[in-house]
Amino acid sequence: MPAVVAKTHHPILRTFAERLEQRGLCHMEIVVAVMRKLLHLIYGILKSGQPFDPTYLEKTAAIDIQEKGWKKSSRKGSLLAN
Repeated sequence: MPAVVAKTHHPILRTFAERLEQRGLCHMEIVVAVMRKLLHLIYGILKSGQPFDPTYLEKTAAIDIQEKGWKKSSRKGSLLAN
């Protein structure tokens, strides 16, 4: 049940579920994938002892872009090397 709720209400898991749906997975496969992703998020929070930060991936991606000198392409989520 938590995976079904997270799939529809949690912004990160919602986009993850939408990506899986576009790839053609059936409903139960998507729910199981979201459940696994949710468990990984919970484990990371418990292990690190830090609160959940929904902008963590954006921050780390921005650091990688700056360090490697990449630039964003017009395609969503794509990066180009200089």
